[in-house]
Amino acid sequence: MIEIERNVITMQVTELTNEGLKRAYKIVVPAATLSGQVDTRLAEMSKTAVMPGFRRGKVPVTLLRKQYGQALFGEAVEKTVNESVGKTVEDNGLRPALQPRVDVKAIGEDKDLEFDVTVELMPEIGDVDFSAIELERLKTAVEESQVNEALERIAGANKEQKELAAPRPAAKGDQVTIDFTGYVDGTAFPNGSATDYPLELGSASLIPGFEDQLIGASADEEREVKVTFPADYGNTELAGKDATFKVTVKAIRELVARAIDDELAKGAGFDNLDAMRQAVRERIEQDYNQLSRTLVKRKLLDQLAERYKFSVPAGLVDLEFESIWKQVEDAKTAGQKVEGDEEKLKEEYRGIADRRVRLGLLLAEVGRKNNIEVSAAEINQAVFREAQRFQGQERQVLEFYQKNPQMRDRLRAPIFEDKTIDFALELAKVTDKVVSADDLLKAAREAEAEEDKPNAA
Repeated sequence: MIEIERNVITMQVTELTNEGLKRAYKIVVPAATLSGQVDTRLAEMSKTAVMPGFRRGKVPVTLLRKQYGQALFGEAVEKTVNESVGKTVEDNGLRPALQPRVDVKAIGEDKDLEFDVTVELMPEIGDVDFSAIELERLKTAVEESQVNEALERIAGANKEQKELAAPRPAAKGDQVTIDFTGYVDGTAFPNGSATDYPLELGSASLIPGFEDQLIGASADEEREVKVTFPADYGNTELAGKDATFKVTVKAIRELVARAIDDELAKGAGFDNLDAMRQAVRERIEQDYNQLSRTLVKRKLLDQLAERYKFSVPAGLVDLEFESIWKQVEDAKTAGQKVEGDEEKLKEEYRGIADRRVRLGLLLAEVGRKNNIEVSAAEINQAVFREAQRFQGQERQVLEFYQKNPQMRDRLRAPIFEDKTIDFALELAKVTDKVVSADDLLKAAREAEAEEDKPNAA
């Protein structure tokens, strides 16, 4: 047992546990230390305190103690606990992984303050030898046919409406303008009607089966459409129920894909078709490079997880597991089916949590030892990228991040991880393998499917 004196605080510290990453200490602070702090604060207050019947600075300390003594004692306890825990951590050279846990055993104005402190430590990871890691990175080139297909999709998404050359029934691919009212059990339901509603037949934008029953309809024709709302429909009052819609087809127009020319490019904000074609090529190339990086990153993490085994703080694993399991529970609440025995799933997801925490600590240690930092400029760039995701609300998003520094800090972690991964890939032995776009996409799908499994991370 050792005694530590810091300013006016004297405390006795006894080590209770020293196992693995866990440390526990018993700390006792004499009652006189706390009462002395309260007396000091009361003396300070008495110099300026005002009460009815007394001049400023003339209020008796006994009255101040009666009114404020309990609150001041609480402040003294909080201050003493924080300082003694901080001093214990500092004197023992500890690197806490989480906020130390305090368990008060004895407290009172005439009692010694006694409490236990439990600290979970960061593990000692040691140096990571990235040069011993060999990786294969899949790469692919953008083919002209892929650029053409992308341009065709753009043209198809910007179809032009044309009046019918001669009256005819509606066909798949046409746009019909309709009025409709929906009924369940013979009663119109809220938000189940619309007028002059534009609908592309075959777009699958409405309830399954709705659009199919309008194929063959003529202008000014009234039809009765019968459908069943999906079991997972957003409105739970309608989910799984049969419904009837009374529909009037008011107009039929043909939808024709735009020509792939300079006019299409100008409509998309480019000077001409060549500029648009180049932008499309670069976007496809970026997408492929991102897929390639995601795959090689996963291979890197797999090797790191296999090569570097060390204990991780149980508290961090618990927090990560709780986050994962909440997603599982939310999926159940949303109606998604989660297969498997719950206890077995929990065990598997805890394994995922352990791996994630271990890799996160490893990358954090690599970044710390190699002075990898995230600059304010990089955070600002991330904020601007977030703002661009909300077109028309950019200013509000920027103001939100400006007023909430903690949200800015959340953007730091993925940037730090990316920079650390880039650092690791520079040191690892990475061999590029040229594959077709189909093979790259297949590998990405397989990796994504593997991540969806409970035993993947």
